[in-house]
Amino acid sequence: MTGAWAIGADSGSCVSILDACKERQISYQEGTEENINEVAKSSDVLVVVLGEKKDESGEASSRATINIPHGQIALLKKLLETKKPVVAILFNGRPLAIPFVAENVPAILEAWHLGVEAGNAILDILFGDEIPTGKLTMTFPNATGQCPMYYAHINTGRPGGKSKFTSKYIDAPVEPLYPFGYGLSYTEYEYSEISVQKNGDVYEVCAKVKNIGERDGEEIVQCYVRDVAALRVRPVKELKAFEKVALKVGEEKKVRFTIPKKELGYYNWNMEYVTELGEYVFYIGGNSKDCLEISIKD
Repeated sequence: MTGAWAIGADSGSCVSILDACKERQISYQEGTEENINEVAKSSDVLVVVLGEKKDESGEASSRATINIPHGQIALLKKLLETKKPVVAILFNGRPLAIPFVAENVPAILEAWHLGVEAGNAILDILFGDEIPTGKLTMTFPNATGQCPMYYAHINTGRPGGKSKFTSKYIDAPVEPLYPFGYGLSYTEYEYSEISVQKNGDVYEVCAKVKNIGERDGEEIVQCYVRDVAALRVRPVKELKAFEKVALKVGEEKKVRFTIPKKELGYYNWNMEYVTELGEYVFYIGGNSKDCLEISIKD
């Protein structure tokens, strides 16, 4: 539950998923590879916990591969063979390469190492007592070989494409499995009508966000920017602002971000902080990949 900080935690205070289930008077049966089918017959949903143990992440715990261990994948395959719905909970201290899990499991909850109340918090989400609002603060790759992978990378002169001599892999996608800022909820949101205008030395970027699902929720709206024509190469996107917006079913709100021009600058080779005239592209969306975009020339 406490991951790499287990050394300083009181293990007796930790509420595991099993502990939380018992508090809710949910029956528990020990599952082994031999009796998985019997357990599945009396179950509506199967919950599997995957990821890293406390000593497999954190300080002095670098890994050459960040895949889910083979034994855990073998167990997951047996659960999937029962044809019952499977929910995967990930405990990990770093992004993991989980393409098999993502392709085959209909619901994944990223728990990281939550701490002593992890069990209660996780069941609140699984049972719908709370609605998920969190977003990934790190990019999840498809494979270890894609690392380092991050959203604010420098643009390449040969972006990945169908041509052989472009920046891509021949055995893995170019794109991440889950981009920075990604996160689903028990409802859905729709973005529309992005706009930008400059007032003095401030940019005002706006967009409409609507809850088009069947539950009230909270969406973390994110605003990114790209400096297209700087004298020094700049990242393809940089997160500049975000806001959590509460939306009832069917409700629509206009979200406005105020971004000073000085926040779009950078340090040049002489270590002088500069801002430039040119073109800026602003993005608003629910993650760093799925965004509306608009540009403005300064």
